Amino acid sequence: MRAISQDALGGPEVLKLVEVDRPEPGPTEVLVRVLAAGVNPTDWKTRATGGLLRTPPPFTLGWDVAGVVEAVGLGTTLYKPGDEVFGMLRYPQGNGAYAEYVSAPARHFARKPAGLDHVHAGAIPLAALTAWQALVDTAEVRAGSRVLVHAAAGGVGHFAVQIAKARGAHVIGTASAAKHDLLRDLGADELIDYRTEDFTERVRDVDAVLDTIGGDYGPRSLLTLREGGTLVSLALSLLAQDLDRQAAERGVRSEPMLVEPDHSAMRALAALSEAGRLRAEVAAVMPLSDAAKAHELGESGRTTGKIVLTVPE
Repeated sequence: MRAISQDALGGPEVLKLVEVDRPEPGPTEVLVRVLAAGVNPTDWKTRATGGLLRTPPPFTLGWDVAGVVEAVGLGTTLYKPGDEVFGMLRYPQGNGAYAEYVSAPARHFARKPAGLDHVHAGAIPLAALTAWQALVDTAEVRAGSRVLVHAAAGGVGHFAVQIAKARGAHVIGTASAAKHDLLRDLGADELIDYRTEDFTERVRDVDAVLDTIGGDYGPRSLLTLREGGTLVSLALSLLAQDLDRQAAERGVRSEPMLVEPDHSAMRALAALSEAGRLRAEVAAVMPLSDAAKAHELGESGRTTGKIVLTVPE
């Protein structure tokens, strides 16, 4: 099969289209013919550095998958060949979505809603699961909660706005002014232009903050939380321990997190999509062979939402 691989860490130019052996599904696994693979910031960070595990090349990037079940392993009952599915490969250990086929545990996937095309399905898993696990599982956002989402127009952020809104929360987002109309359309109640305003001067007594940026956003976000509130940070850093101390002093929680494959949450996201309450904003669609160009575009910071690679049949 064809796949995108790299023999060295570095810039987008290290990504090459190669021929590799097609995987076989093991017990409780499915082999999925990939039709679309979402591109996420962690992809280009892993390409350049080896990622959280400092994985040495060669490897194939990608965790977001939408496609069709080609074969099933021993003991698999959830799916049959021909079923359309979408899901996330194990993060950060597993990868390989930039390929014609992937093999992974069946419960890393959910059935793709019939009304959702593969491109938009492929844009959802990693980013939307991150938002779900941060807001629903970790911060326990519910009706009446006040939620602050940083980088609200980004891949994770725009899903977080929709998920929080679907839970009945009051949603505040930080984003450049040019992206405010999109975020209002997605359900944001209040918007702050981070280029001209300091969110700490406007936001108080929120129940949850989702920090996708890192740096000083974590400590500053603590100032916006009510007592008992939760800051969920996706920017794992050496500051985490001190952030925990600062949070404890203020009577709030600081929770760094990594996303996990999650069959139950994928089904919940599918249900939101079917109900018209969750959509992926797709900035660009490119063929698998243009993976390097997709990374260049993503790293430019000029996109809103997700970039998706398609895999021709």
